[in-house]
Amino acid sequence: MATPRIHRSLITLLTYVPLALAALVLSTAGVACAQGDSLGTVPNFAPGVLTTIPPSVEPSDAIAIHNLIEIRADESLQWKPDSTAVSRTLYEMAADVPFIHDVWCLELTFKPLRMISIEVPTDDGAVQRKLIWYMVYRVRNTGAGLVPTVQPDGEFVTKSEGIENVRFLPSFVLSTQDRDETGQRIRKAYLDRVIPAALETIRRREFSTGKLLTSAQMAQQKLPVEEGREARGLWGVAMWEDVDPSIDFFSVYVRGLSNAYRWDDPPGAFEVGDAPATGREFTHKVLQLNFWRPGDEYEENEREIRFGVPRGKANLYDGAGEGVAHRWLFR
Repeated sequence: MATPRIHRSLITLLTYVPLALAALVLSTAGVACAQGDSLGTVPNFAPGVLTTIPPSVEPSDAIAIHNLIEIRADESLQWKPDSTAVSRTLYEMAADVPFIHDVWCLELTFKPLRMISIEVPTDDGAVQRKLIWYMVYRVRNTGAGLVPTVQPDGEFVTKSEGIENVRFLPSFVLSTQDRDETGQRIRKAYLDRVIPAALETIRRREFSTGKLLTSAQMAQQKLPVEEGREARGLWGVAMWEDVDPSIDFFSVYVRGLSNAYRWDDPPGAFEVGDAPATGREFTHKVLQLNFWRPGDEYEENEREIRFGVPRGKANLYDGAGEGVAHRWLFR
């Protein structure tokens, strides 16, 4: 019986197809690795590790009513016209003036607040071992935004509309909520710092792929509106050094997640002849995250840090309320 002959082209195909498939697999892996090193990487964490605070946008964030104090402060502008209504005078038209602007708010997701001991360079060229407090977080533009409009009848309304390519200019302030023996608040606050010596160590500890941005680097990025179910966003880290080890109750105030603000003109702060907006006070929408740690100042341990407000201690957290782990406020 004759042995069947295998066509040379078939031999060539059988030889090179596995090689082509292997090359395709390696190429795909290379793309995956490149994506894993990008800013938008999506690390996988165990359930319950991440805490997500949804964005908050309110109509009052986009529309505010104020007097034009620069005009209302000059009472000589009050007069009663003969041929028109008083309400048509400049002085009266400067009362209860609506101010509108588009607002947006980002979603914040964060890992538990942790500590790490590293050697930090000093001004004299030496190194000093310090305990760094830090929090790894992700920000995401989910499209939460409001755009105010004016109806034909003069009514002001808002419509939901995402704002593209917003920037997160982060400010993480760790502020104590402790009281002394007399009940007075111990006022200590720590602004997040860029600590290069800690950044890579924290990144390796938290997730091996992707990039952690410092607050300075985060401010340079644009956040487009994300569509679909996959949550990417940008990952960053807030770091604090020289934190008082005796702290028991504290909050982290996150500013920059929203562009909403409020302003007020205190009575008497503006006088005729002053520059516009003299004495005006602004507050910005911030996110308050509450924490506590039952340990003492010796042998600080990150596992002692709890997210939330301990029972019976709500009065320490600027009136946050019993059991309130987070809230949005203007400050």
